[in-house]
Amino acid sequence: MRISSVGTAYPPNRYPQAEITQALAKRWEGKLEEPRILNRLHANCGVDFRNLVFPLDVYPSLIGFGATNTAWIKAAVELGELAVTRALDRAGITAADISAIFFASVTGIASPTIDARLINRLPFPVTVKRTPIFGLGCVAGAAGIARASDYVRAFPDQNALLLSVELCSLTWQDDDQSIANLISTGLFADGAAAVVVSGSDSALAASTQPGPRILATRSTFYRDTEYVMGWTIGDLGFKIVLSPDVPKVVTDNFLANVQGFLSDNGLTLSDISSYIFHSGGPKVLEAMETSLSLPPNALAPSWKSLSEVGNLSAASVLAVLEDYLVNNPGTPGTYSILAAMGPAFCSELVLLRW
Repeated sequence: MRISSVGTAYPPNRYPQAEITQALAKRWEGKLEEPRILNRLHANCGVDFRNLVFPLDVYPSLIGFGATNTAWIKAAVELGELAVTRALDRAGITAADISAIFFASVTGIASPTIDARLINRLPFPVTVKRTPIFGLGCVAGAAGIARASDYVRAFPDQNALLLSVELCSLTWQDDDQSIANLISTGLFADGAAAVVVSGSDSALAASTQPGPRILATRSTFYRDTEYVMGWTIGDLGFKIVLSPDVPKVVTDNFLANVQGFLSDNGLTLSDISSYIFHSGGPKVLEAMETSLSLPPNALAPSWKSLSEVGNLSAASVLAVLEDYLVNNPGTPGTYSILAAMGPAFCSELVLLRW
């Protein structure tokens, strides 16, 4: 099994963080008890730029769940198609070569799902197997790769496609000036990523492309942590649940998870040459660095992604993965860990060998 390619796509409306902050401060004028808190929280998110699915002046007109979700469906199809096309082109295949699609998002809902709508736009086989995934949040990028690898393990001559589209700006809530929502509006952004995962007997797996092989995966569920992250969903749409305990949960659990996973595969942390981690935010990345005692710049691509495009929820770790494949593939024979954490609370680990 191998990761054959990654393709990303971002909306055309790109803004500096300060411009987004100013727009929200104006939009919420009279609702913020202390406007300087919004400025401070956004400045501390580690984000310099974000791409948004709409121009900033459009968002006040999107009122209620129906309007925002309808906008999400249209934009998710268009952005998802672009990410899929880029991933397929990089792999040198077409949609006709895909046997299974896994679709992950937590910022909108649709039935038929986005993957089904894409089958009507791209030449996927009518026999393609579809698995929509909703609710995993930030962890879904790594979990999606793991589930796609499960599929090609069972069907080693086939290729699977993972697509994540996250349009986090469509979850902004005008009537929620909680610290959690203020942080959310400064941290999360819009984007899509697609990954081609190939079975060991497929033509892609036998090619000379530099994609890493998937050796093992692990899911870990942390009991009684539902309060840490997620959504409450009501008439106005998705309202963020984001506890300040997120970094503590990472610190308390991540090292043992990684060490146990590596030990079961005959490895230790000293065997890992690179870390492909979800860009969850400064405190999350710092907690990962501290818990694993990582050397300086070990997570530089994750920090770079956070700064340049923000936290893309499930698509973030896939964007970091693309950076590795395109700009810094590992030396043949070296190992990497791909990891993300998200609602439940839970973690997903993927062991890769270049």
